[in-house]
Amino acid sequence: MMKKMSMSTSKTSLVLFLCQIISALDVPLDLSQPPTITQQSPKDYIVDPRENIVIQCEAKGKPPPSFSWTRNGTHFDIDKDAQVTMKPNSGTLVINIMNGGKAEAYEGVYQCTARNERGAAVSNNIVIRPSRSPLWTKEKLEPNHVREGDSLVLHCRPPVGLPPPIIFWMDNAFQRLPQSERVSQGLNGDLYFSNVQPEDTREDYICYARFNHTQTIQQKQPISVKVFSMDSLNDTIAANLSDTDIYGAKPVTERQPVLLTPTGSTSTKVELRGNVLLLECIAAGLPTPVIRWIKEGGELPANRTFFENFKKTLKIIDVSEADSGNYKCIARNALGSVHHVISVTVKAAPYWITAPRNLVLSPGEDGTLICRANGSPKPSISWLANGVPIAIAPEDPSRKVDGDTIIFSHVQERSSAVYQCNASNEYGYLLANAFVNVLAEPPRILTPANKLYQVIADSPALLDCAYFGSPKPEIEWFKGVKGSILRGNEYVFHDNGTLEIPVAQKSNAGTYTCVARNELGKIQNEVQLEIKDPTMIIKQPEYKVIQRYGQVSFECIIKHDSTLLPTVTWLKDNDELPDDERFLVGKDNLTIMNVTDKDDGTYTCIVNTTLDSVSASAVLTVVAAPPTPAIIYARPNPPFDLELTGQLERSIDLSWIPGDENNSPITSFVVEFEDALHEPGVWRYQTEVPGTQTMAQLKLSPYVNYSFRVIAVNRIGRSQPSEPSEQYLTKSASPDENPANVQGIGSEPDNLVITWEPLKGFQSNGPGLQYKVSWRQKDVDDEWTSVIVANVSKYIVSGTPTFVPYEVKVQALNDLGYAPEPSEVIGHSGEDLPMVAPGNVQVHVINSTLAKVHWDPVPLKSVRGHLQGYKVYYWKVQSLSRRSRRHIEKKILTFRGNKTFGMLPGLEPYSSYKLNVRVVNGKGEGPASPDKVFKTPEGVPSSPSFLKITNPTLDSLTLEWGSPTHPNGVLTSYTLKFQPINNTHELGPLVEIRIPANESSLILKNLNYSTRYKFYFNAQTSVGSGSQITEEAVTIMDEAGILRPAVGAGKGYSEILFATSPVMHTVRPTFYKVQPLYPRIRNVTTAAAETYANISWEYEGPDHANFYVEYGVAGSKEDWKKEIVNGSRSFFVLKGLTPGTAYKVRVGAEGLSGFRSSEDVFETGPAMASRQVDIATQGWFIGLMCAVALLILILLIVCFIRRNKGGKYPVKEKEDAHADPEIQPMKEDDGTFGEYSDAEDHKPLKKGSRTPSDRTVKKEDSDDSLVDYGEGVNGQFNEDGSFIGQYSGKKEKEPAEGNESSEAPSPVNAMNSFV
Repeated sequence: MMKKMSMSTSKTSLVLFLCQIISALDVPLDLSQPPTITQQSPKDYIVDPRENIVIQCEAKGKPPPSFSWTRNGTHFDIDKDAQVTMKPNSGTLVINIMNGGKAEAYEGVYQCTARNERGAAVSNNIVIRPSRSPLWTKEKLEPNHVREGDSLVLHCRPPVGLPPPIIFWMDNAFQRLPQSERVSQGLNGDLYFSNVQPEDTREDYICYARFNHTQTIQQKQPISVKVFSMDSLNDTIAANLSDTDIYGAKPVTERQPVLLTPTGSTSTKVELRGNVLLLECIAAGLPTPVIRWIKEGGELPANRTFFENFKKTLKIIDVSEADSGNYKCIARNALGSVHHVISVTVKAAPYWITAPRNLVLSPGEDGTLICRANGSPKPSISWLANGVPIAIAPEDPSRKVDGDTIIFSHVQERSSAVYQCNASNEYGYLLANAFVNVLAEPPRILTPANKLYQVIADSPALLDCAYFGSPKPEIEWFKGVKGSILRGNEYVFHDNGTLEIPVAQKSNAGTYTCVARNELGKIQNEVQLEIKDPTMIIKQPEYKVIQRYGQVSFECIIKHDSTLLPTVTWLKDNDELPDDERFLVGKDNLTIMNVTDKDDGTYTCIVNTTLDSVSASAVLTVVAAPPTPAIIYARPNPPFDLELTGQLERSIDLSWIPGDENNSPITSFVVEFEDALHEPGVWRYQTEVPGTQTMAQLKLSPYVNYSFRVIAVNRIGRSQPSEPSEQYLTKSASPDENPANVQGIGSEPDNLVITWEPLKGFQSNGPGLQYKVSWRQKDVDDEWTSVIVANVSKYIVSGTPTFVPYEVKVQALNDLGYAPEPSEVIGHSGEDLPMVAPGNVQVHVINSTLAKVHWDPVPLKSVRGHLQGYKVYYWKVQSLSRRSRRHIEKKILTFRGNKTFGMLPGLEPYSSYKLNVRVVNGKGEGPASPDKVFKTPEGVPSSPSFLKITNPTLDSLTLEWGSPTHPNGVLTSYTLKFQPINNTHELGPLVEIRIPANESSLILKNLNYSTRYKFYFNAQTSVGSGSQITEEAVTIMDEAGILRPAVGAGKGYSEILFATSPVMHTVRPTFYKVQPLYPRIRNVTTAAAETYANISWEYEGPDHANFYVEYGVAGSKEDWKKEIVNGSRSFFVLKGLTPGTAYKVRVGAEGLSGFRSSEDVFETGPAMASRQVDIATQGWFIGLMCAVALLILILLIVCFIRRNKGGKYPVKEKEDAHADPEIQPMKEDDGTFGEYSDAEDHKPLKKGSRTPSDRTVKKEDSDDSLVDYGEGVNGQFNEDGSFIGQYSGKKEKEPAEGNESSEAPSPVNAMNSFV
């Protein structure tokens, strides 16, 4: 695949648009202009209190502006403060903090003013605040004792800093505490546990606060968490209860979710447009709840929505007013769910719709400044002139303020000023400066003279003509120094003066002149345009499959403009090639030696020049060598050592050495040639010789620079081409052949266009290829007229008679002579429209929809061109039955050649038509014959437009109908036929009724109740009956329950009465079977649960049907299982199904052979994990406990009796004699358990100490900053929060005993995971 890298049209348009804006605002700096603020500090400027404060204010103008500052709304005299200086030729303030100044003393709101004689520009209000990183307030933290499975929140409550700190939790070893769906940090920095587990027990939960501006980290005192599992809790209870107590803690119980944050069921959130919206929901519960987010009444915005903190945080970037609404978080586990709705309102600080832009006007001109902004709430707009509210600014008669617009009329030089637009609401403000500069300047061109532009052919060319002048100059472009002005669709003229040639060709190269003029003068500039040939890859790398440890080569042969220097780069998988000596990059190829599996991938050849870039890629697949040697049949290797001998003018001998045939004999060799003189890089077929031959004598053409290559062919395929032979340039000669496909066809009535297929480059036989074009009028004794042309393939002869035959010939010639005499062809000069209309047009109407038309042919001389045929135009004038005119739609039939008759099909009956006939030639149609009128006879009508049967009663039905859409004549009557249908779908006797044509409804009476009837209805004209429309209807059932008479043979019918008195034709009762309308079973639906499914259906057909349900596993070939349905119910419950399985089901009716519903497929629900059984509620457990309690009671009674009799138990003595060493009181000397050593105690740590004292963060010292542990640079942090140096302890500490190191671990590594 090859792709060309170039700037897209849209990007080009964008660049031009930006250039237009810049050029419209840029005034050359040597001209007078009001000040323009070019650089300023941000509105909210938080500074480091340890460094100098730099408040930027840069501006340009002519003359250069002077600067002044206000602080908190009053003038700030910098000369009175030794710590404040202003940079030379600038308004930037430098406040020296490092030499004794205090940042807090310079807090405030600053504003810069840049002023010169033409106006004053002001900066934004810059709020200066020093950053703060206060220490944590000291607090006494109690250990947290939590039962396993309960929720827990560890509060961080960081100190309020500026800006707010970044919070993270770590342990004593400076390792991040792992977080999960169960344990996570909230947006407020607190650590939330949805449910605690025994592994959460630890004493070093430490909250850290990182302050970026001061690069410091503060830590909170460690928090201790002790989780009591059920086993340990039972042991504790047992140790503290007396012998008579019954104890036992309840096991961990599952709990449904409860929200830890936010609280309640609803809350609100206000966010500003363009900010990031963060919504959070953290829930407690066991099992751990899963959080899901939805937006009520809408979708979460695509591409801007992200989920963080294990989906507990919803993040929407770049919010807009459309993101307002209710967002619901749902926390769910196996026991239930809970939700919270957050009502989000998106407000907006002011943002620009149209910001005011600088105006450059000449004296007497008009202009406007527009300032339009939007926000929520709607911002208010106020104007200032030179920094002063416009209401109290000096009067300017040329100025008029109209809301968000200032209108200037007939401005003068004194109207120059800088205007400020302020758009503000409660969430912020926008301040924009825009000057009005009144100048009278002749045009000037800012683009350098004789600038050279180089572009690739078929690419856009953009020629700049940056200009300035007042009034605004007009720009014109010329090709060449004295060329005509450029116009037309092939050029695009941009407002900034740029000339765009969308598709540049070689012919567009040359000198272009840009002229700018206004009423004060004129100036011009010349630029040069060069068009370069595009870079192409003429031999691209190809897909390769190579065995491991083999060698592979990719080709990349290029063609480029001779004046451009290309560079070729190879990539692997869009990255640089591996630094491996196995990769050899040649001039036109990449070779990989000793291929390994890691070389598998995509290799891309990229060719770059200064103007364009092309690339081509190929995939390399590395495969393992076959496990056992096998004969591999493959395409042959390419021939090599090509040699040219026996050079003659028109022939040469080519010989070669065949490559390896790869176990498949070579069947032939194909020889191809390249003409480097006329078609470089294009290889064409020359000849083919048998595979046993290694030499070929080749025929040559003159004036061709030949190169040859050979391709070997076997039954597997073709080899790669051989390397090209040396080049051989044949001598020039006169042409051997003339152009082919010579034609003479006129394009206008007075010309003859002679065209031909030009000779290809190698057919020219020499330089200076031209064509001799000759012509003469046929059958006239005229001499040949000739003209010689070059580089064209057509010639136009003007001033010829209309449609006259000509003899034409085209002969090739070059610098060495003419080609053989060419053959002549017959052509014609241009055609003109026919002059005469066909005469004697006759129409014969065959039937109501078909007519035949005849006409006399026109004289051939009046055709004035090639006779192509005749066109018949015909159209319907009106319908004779309705007498209503309609939109005339003409139809056209074309009859080719010299036919003089034709058939007109598709006519409408009983209508009036008109037609005319026209002769057609290659130029167009001639005049129309006089309109001929004819009429079609009546036909049969279409079916009635509708038939409705309404008002059914016990014995009557009402029929209503609409007349036919196409009556096709005069309606004479309607015919109604109807017959009853019984339950076995037999048709009863047919009754026919004739109804007058003017009727549109009919009431049938004395029908059988609760009987279905079928009706057939059509209309008649005098020609016959039209197509019929059918309908069915049922009379209602007798409420008294009287049995209806059966429809069948031998049964009588009651007399049928009608609302009108039509003629009644009774047909003898004859019965026959028809396709039954019923029964049918439809709408089979399923509602599946875990192990059962409810099947329901709808039935239409005879009563008292016995149903059955068949089912089976979907996709299984097993037989269907059958279940009988009791009674005539239309539902059934299938039980004993397998959870999570797809089933097929169908419903049938007993006694109706082969009658079943269509199949339906459903899937049972997944198996639900059985809930944990609470053992304390089980009967056997309660009984067991009662038995144990009874035994204990008996034992206590026995002991009490024996004690009263004086018996003793040696328990106390045994306890005193065998004291348990595990149960010892605390040491009286230091009150510790032997785990930790006091930081001030110089005694060595006891064995078994888990953490050396100098590595443990002590509780009594933990409210100090970590920075206090170091001095100078050793106590600082990098920007990512990591320490720059090691800790340096404040106090000397003696080394601990044992093999453990007393040196603290390096905080550099410990802090690498900081946020």
